Amino acid sequence: MGRAYPRVVAANREPIWIVYEILLPLLSTFAFVYVYKALGAPAEFVGFVVLGGAAIAFWGNVLWSMGAQLYWERDTGNLDIYIVAPTSLMAILLGMALGGMFTTVLRAVAVLTIASLVFGVTYSTAHLPELVVVFALAMGALYGLGMVLSSLYLLWGREAWHINSMLREPVYFVTGFYFPVRYLGFAVALLFSFIPLTLGLDAVRQLLFGIEKAAGLLPVWLEMVALAVLCLAFLWLAKWSLDFMENLARREARLSLRGQ
Repeated sequence: MGRAYPRVVAANREPIWIVYEILLPLLSTFAFVYVYKALGAPAEFVGFVVLGGAAIAFWGNVLWSMGAQLYWERDTGNLDIYIVAPTSLMAILLGMALGGMFTTVLRAVAVLTIASLVFGVTYSTAHLPELVVVFALAMGALYGLGMVLSSLYLLWGREAWHINSMLREPVYFVTGFYFPVRYLGFAVALLFSFIPLTLGLDAVRQLLFGIEKAAGLLPVWLEMVALAVLCLAFLWLAKWSLDFMENLARREARLSLRGQ
């Protein structure tokens, strides 16, 4: 609660951040929509792009507000406070994730609502319970991945800013932000299914637009099982890596495998 509260409050103290986090995803979303319209693509592709534009908010939050967080906290001198706090680093990151997820959901809903109204996108509401489960599993796995990245940045002693910048556009492509990931080829799509957004977006599209139109990679039930496995795996890996980093700091007084 203590780490979630500042995220919720701080995100709304700078109005320009709200404009930045809504306007930029909308611009890229609109651009892809007009490309599909110019090419005469099926109408459901507009909906695919709109959902992908909303998902950008979550991936950006995981990279910048989770993955790079401990790296930045070390630079600002706060990491030693977290290390000695009477709680686990995983609990601290979980609080950051919950606070960041709250504001990110608001931004994603804004992008989804505006783009859907502008382009007249309609969605099926026949599978709302499954949709809620898929969203919860995808977010759990995604933020678990963010916790893993947050510790790896410290352990490798590398520049978080450049790594995050490098991961943005390739992930947009291999996870199918703007098109069904199956079009990359079944083997390639399956290879990148370890990124939770791949299966999460694919399952959401199938539930909202129908299995035939969405060109799904796998059946929804199987993608839900895979997301549950990814969620547990990333959370376990995050716990292991954070404990390793914490023990390294206490035993050898360093936070890098390179001794820096």
